[in-house]
Amino acid sequence: MAPSADQRIVIENCAIATVDASDTEYASGYLVLAGNRIESVGAGNAPDDLENVVRRIDARGHLATPGLVNTHHHFYQWITRGLATDHNLFNWLVALYPTWARIDEQMTYAAAQGSLAMMARGGVTTAMDHHYVYPQGSGDLSGSIIRAAAEMGVRFTLARGSMDRSEKDGGLPPDFAVETLEGALAATEETVKKHHDASFDAMTQVAVAPCSPFSVSTELLRQGAELARRLGVRLHTHGSETVEEEKFCHELFGMGPTDYFESTGWLGEDVWMAHCVHMNDSDIAAFGRTKTGVAHCPSSNARLAAGIARVPDMLAAGVPVGLGVDGTASNESGELHTELRNALLINRLGAHREAALNARQALRLGTYGGAQVLGRAGQIGSLEPGKLADVVLWKMDTLAHASIADPVTALVFGAAAPITASFVNGRQIVDSGRLVTVDEDAIARSTREEAQRLARIAAQA
Repeated sequence: MAPSADQRIVIENCAIATVDASDTEYASGYLVLAGNRIESVGAGNAPDDLENVVRRIDARGHLATPGLVNTHHHFYQWITRGLATDHNLFNWLVALYPTWARIDEQMTYAAAQGSLAMMARGGVTTAMDHHYVYPQGSGDLSGSIIRAAAEMGVRFTLARGSMDRSEKDGGLPPDFAVETLEGALAATEETVKKHHDASFDAMTQVAVAPCSPFSVSTELLRQGAELARRLGVRLHTHGSETVEEEKFCHELFGMGPTDYFESTGWLGEDVWMAHCVHMNDSDIAAFGRTKTGVAHCPSSNARLAAGIARVPDMLAAGVPVGLGVDGTASNESGELHTELRNALLINRLGAHREAALNARQALRLGTYGGAQVLGRAGQIGSLEPGKLADVVLWKMDTLAHASIADPVTALVFGAAAPITASFVNGRQIVDSGRLVTVDEDAIARSTREEAQRLARIAAQA
């Protein structure tokens, strides 16, 4: 539950990176949270005449930023980490789909808890999950994921995925792990109507998210886009992740991925795609023209040897870009704050070299950029009066960071910073690096047990 609107929390004496349109920063400033909103932010001390102050936090030695926003993930993969570690994307998928196809509701719930817990204790306040594996008879998988997020207290978007192109149709997933076209559309519509909240301070939203060109028919893409727009929700899928996908689209559809997506209604300001590694100038221009968003997943792209996305060129073209953890079977750390650093470093290996990204651009990708991609830039992603009280206090005066004068540089270039407090919707969910709302140790046990159970089932099959 969000705190009462007339109760105030005052955070003082900290450095603040607001990530607003002007990149306003304060070397020493304050934040006032009133209920679930940011009431004020500024330099120096908070006003003396504030009423109903229930808590004051002396945050000297800290940097306050907006909460991190994760724009692409697959929570269920938490229980298949550490497998197929030397594979490219195609071979990795072939190796793991037979195991993934045997998940059930209990496994999915435990994996969602593990994924959410790791992100939340690392500064994520808004998470998303692209869940597209719905084996027959596996239970209420979407409901279990949403329940885990609600218990954690994290703001959440479920990208309700789907697959209808199985092995018999030339796709990668086993036949029993996909849905029919009609079944996928009906289940997606039911999930949106049951769980999507369109309000300003929504904690749960739903997007329509067929998986990828490899596992989805053209008709599911086309009708999925029509469904999303009829229901007024966003669209998400994987796009241009590998050179193999480029070849696949040309062979099957006679065009590249971006042109194929455009032909099925999948470019627009209500769309965001994961990865977008292999895009030419024309592709980037199309995304910029239509304001189609991108979830940049640098660690996963490196883990699967997919390549380096052209993020500087995307930003120059006006493409909204956020950061994604991606599934933890291709990014075992499961943390988004490490992606700030990896996005900066990996993009500097590309054509723009040291001019590719700087520390503040990396922080913007992980905060405001993510909010743009999820369609929530008016509510989250920056520390501004009237926005939702999603705030992280990073401890910057320890051995790891104390000798770096600029706290934003320390956060992005340095080691992962400890988190003293993380607030979502005005409610504290992390205290001194530990989750407040759930039992981390219990989650660790349950995820280990479910990973072992899934491994046994897959081996028997």
